[in-house]
Amino acid sequence: MSIITRFKDIMSSNINALLDKAENPEKMIDQYLRNLNKDLGKVKAETASVMAEEQRSKRELNECQSDMEKMERYAMKALEAGNEGDARKFLEKKATLAAKLSELQTAYQLASSNALQMKQMHDKLVSDIGELESRRNMLKAKWSVAKTQERINKLGASASSSGNSISAFDRMEEKVNRALDEANAMAELNTGPKDDIEDLTAKYDNTNIAVEDELSALKEKLKNNG
Repeated sequence: MSIITRFKDIMSSNINALLDKAENPEKMIDQYLRNLNKDLGKVKAETASVMAEEQRSKRELNECQSDMEKMERYAMKALEAGNEGDARKFLEKKATLAAKLSELQTAYQLASSNALQMKQMHDKLVSDIGELESRRNMLKAKWSVAKTQERINKLGASASSSGNSISAFDRMEEKVNRALDEANAMAELNTGPKDDIEDLTAKYDNTNIAVEDELSALKEKLKNNG
């Protein structure tokens, strides 16, 4: 497809819209730059041909206009010389040139329009390439930050999930401790009431024996002193 036929597509393309739709702007920028440079190469190659055609058409148009003016001058000279027949021939040639002039004007207008489109495409492509190249590092940096933030968010979600697991473990430990406390309480209840009277009587029994022994020792001591 001729680059000129793609004029509307190229002129209506919007870099920002394309980047907004891109899932990966970093790769999109590089690919779009390659496409733009490829189009620019075609534009430059075809521009030379179109501009040459414009110049050729302009030259032919000027030459035809010059020939028409020359025929008119010769017709005037023929009339001045009293040669009306010659004047008529010159005017007939001028009429033929006039028909040709109309065709040349149409060809020149088309060539001029094509050349204008080529210049417009060239300027837009150069502008788009310049804008993308100036924004490439910034956009890639932003994309890198976005991906890093995405990884951080995933790690945060993972940590949150881990926190939920720890919380569940704490609840389980509390449940186990409660069950252990209940088991210990039940074991204590199953042993029955403790009879403290036996320990109490043993206490006094031991005390009485000690007193009696001490009392006997004192008696023995008094006997020996007397």
